Amino acid sequence: MSNPEALAAARARDSDARRKRVLHAIDHATATGSALSVSAVARAAQVHRSFIHRHRDLHAAIDAARRQTPPPGGLTAVTDTSLRTDLTNLKAQNQRLTRHISQLEKRLSQLLGEQVYRASGIGAPAADEELRQHVNHLNQRVTDLRQALEERTDELAAARAANRELMTLLNRS
Repeated sequence: MSNPEALAAARARDSDARRKRVLHAIDHATATGSALSVSAVARAAQVHRSFIHRHRDLHAAIDAARRQTPPPGGLTAVTDTSLRTDLTNLKAQNQRLTRHISQLEKRLSQLLGEQVYRASGIGAPAADEELRQHVNHLNQRVTDLRQALEERTDELAAARAANRELMTLLNRS
């Protein structure tokens, strides 16, 4: 039952099948633009990473495919500098958004405060304020009319006095 030649042949068939799966996974990753790393290929081929590392030709095939395949989506390779730049830009955007949120929260707080102030009856509603302005305008108009009335009353009194004097002069003559 334990024929060493049969075991060796089974092992060789198993190894060949795994090699074919690895090569197929490399071809598939190259065709679809998927990630070309030892871990990704091992996962796709359902083999352990050590299998690829033990077979230098498979590892070399992954490296060669990685060099020949353009980065996914036609993008350029990511560098430390580009990542740092992206990080800096994202931090700046985050700060801007944080400031904007703070401004919006402050404005919301003010509006809610005004709304509560008016609803509590402590503050004057907008209609009351308009009415107060109208009353002030009318009070000013009343003051102006009273002043005009006073001036006319004074003029009338002066005219009556002049009329009396004239009548007195006419009566004497």
